[in-house]
Amino acid sequence: MPDVRERLLQATYDCVARWGLAKTTVEDAAREAGVSRATVYRYFPGGRDELVSAVVGWEFARFFLRLYDEVHDADTLEEVMERGLVFAHNAILEHEVLQRILQTEPEILLPRLTVEANETHKLVAAFLSPYLVRHGMAEGTDLDAAADFLARMVLSYIESPGRWDLNDPAQVARLVRAELLAGIR
Repeated sequence: MPDVRERLLQATYDCVARWGLAKTTVEDAAREAGVSRATVYRYFPGGRDELVSAVVGWEFARFFLRLYDEVHDADTLEEVMERGLVFAHNAILEHEVLQRILQTEPEILLPRLTVEANETHKLVAAFLSPYLVRHGMAEGTDLDAAADFLARMVLSYIESPGRWDLNDPAQVARLVRAELLAGIR
């Protein structure tokens, strides 16, 4: 059985998926987790804001674990990027909480995806760095700059793929080779 903190995170996630972020309360999370309101505050003394922030961090960690499972055994950087793009695109489309918030409270989520997205860029760049090292870059390419560039481009295409169909493996392969990796290979 998951520990109390994990149960609270899952319960809050489930409540937000069901009712949206604005309508989810500490009481809802406590009831869903089968604990008292005082227990929530014992684990999250900052209350609802701290609990929601912890759920976001928890969900980011779960996403990156699933992404790692998807790409860790790739033989090339191209394969890492292709698998990763398709996975991330589908993960966002199928993510019940993100889709709920986009429908009911876009004003909460959209600034985090655009103006305040620097932390997300950093996480994606840090995730990509070991693959850039392992699979190689052009001579003289700066690792940090390449990882930052790829993170920004990947997030941009996931958010708004433009002319690219991210469900079509052939198009994703062309995007990766012609646009994403062209500058660092």
